[in-house]
Amino acid sequence: MDVLLVVNPFASSVTEQRVHAVEAELARAGTVRTLLTERPEHGVELAREAAGADALVVYSGDGGFNEVLNGLEDDIPVGFLPGGGTNVLSRALGLPRDAAAAASQVAEAIARGRTRPISLGRVNGRRFGFSAGVGFDAELVRRVDAIGRRADGKRPGDVSFLVAALHLIVQRRGRFEPELEIDGLGRAAFVLVANTDPYTYVGSRALHFAPEARFELGLDLVAPSEVQPRAVPGLLRYVVTGGGRLDPDGILRGHDLDRIEITCDRPLPLQTDGEDLGDVEHVVFEAERNAVNVLV
Repeated sequence: MDVLLVVNPFASSVTEQRVHAVEAELARAGTVRTLLTERPEHGVELAREAAGADALVVYSGDGGFNEVLNGLEDDIPVGFLPGGGTNVLSRALGLPRDAAAAASQVAEAIARGRTRPISLGRVNGRRFGFSAGVGFDAELVRRVDAIGRRADGKRPGDVSFLVAALHLIVQRRGRFEPELEIDGLGRAAFVLVANTDPYTYVGSRALHFAPEARFELGLDLVAPSEVQPRAVPGLLRYVVTGGGRLDPDGILRGHDLDRIEITCDRPLPLQTDGEDLGDVEHVVFEAERNAVNVLV
């Protein structure tokens, strides 16, 4: 078996020693060829070099996972090993947080030909694995990116996102007014689009914006029509627990959707899988059902 391993050496928890441990585990399934990303979007290019390989494995954070998903051209089984700070995609697929342990499971899946078909999302043509958003969460991604990377080139951790969220809520005084229109649903303050549950993690805690979202289905949408200060505690409780009471008239929802079209009153930030895609005024989300076969 020919296994192509794409590694992002700048991901938060990737080290040379861990790369060797991952290679050793994957070698139980076949011959491993390792390629390192060198710059943004390089993962897109390297994924296209997987033609002819029996399996493609990515050792990275969610940004690197996203790049590879956008470079896949052949129907090749793909595995995702946790190398970042949050690793939403690999964790949502049930893999351990330890890269070598995850590689052991992926190697077994390669050897046994065990895969799972999952759907992906697209936003304005860009694929995403687990989530995308317009407004609030995209603004958080942008604020954390503005902090910059550490001296070793690695991104800030989950705590930085939590601090950024609290700062944004305080800055807005807990108030988020309608700023966009969702075709067929109405006006909203911001939009969260999920391809699975949980939407993301903070440390070991899962955050459940759209508890009914599943990899096997289309896209789910959750969009507060507006947020007032008195509603913030209940909204935070809902996010952390995946349940609780929310005003049904104050939340726009969609489940198992194939298409979502949004028009913004002004340019608003857009994120996919934790990556800032800039400001947008018109957004189209689409479900790409049974898009890839993942090694689990």
